[in-house]
Amino acid sequence: MAAVPHPSAAELCRRYAAAGLAEPDLAATWVAQLQDWLAQAEEAQLTQPGAMTLATVDGQGQPTARTVLLKGLDDRGLIFFTNRTSRKAAALAAVPAAGLVLPWVPLERQVCIAGQVEQVTRAETEAYARSRPRGSQIGAWASHQSQVISGRSVLEQRREELERRFAGAPVPVPPFWGGYRVLPLTVEFWQGRPDRLHDRLRFRRRDGRPGAASDAGWVIERLAP
Repeated sequence: MAAVPHPSAAELCRRYAAAGLAEPDLAATWVAQLQDWLAQAEEAQLTQPGAMTLATVDGQGQPTARTVLLKGLDDRGLIFFTNRTSRKAAALAAVPAAGLVLPWVPLERQVCIAGQVEQVTRAETEAYARSRPRGSQIGAWASHQSQVISGRSVLEQRREELERRFAGAPVPVPPFWGGYRVLPLTVEFWQGRPDRLHDRLRFRRRDGRPGAASDAGWVIERLAP
């Protein structure tokens, strides 16, 4: 049987045919527009519509990207939670800035965000932590995130120890675990269009400093695709 040639990267590209994105179609603020697109992604039953690629750079200028989950969205920014001894947390401690991408490929859309990063309050962390499944609460204690381990058995043993330790009692929030808020300076809404003439509309802070999505400090710009 003859081998079937693997398609080249160029051949894997698709033709974009979705409706466009015009300036009059935008919501008044980036947060309202993002909430609208998130709702449409959920209606389309996309897997994990709140999944975001988080890009950071450490003190040596080494970039790293990984996927995190959006767990809070308001007028100030976007929130995710993690172990504060992790690689991403170390990078954010050195350089408190990040990029985010929410990719919704079936909808031919993505949202690209760049901004500064701050830790959320302990009260916000504890409120979210209590809403998590008990297994996830224990998992936060069990994993020394980003550290080298000898095998999965290390995690399983640690989890069993913690289940015994917290049996019959609420699981406290680890002191090394918490949330981060990305405070946008730019939020770009990207909609695929035919012939690679995509629509790119960007909310940008005039002064280059974070501010509420609802204040007057934002301009809307169209970018060439």
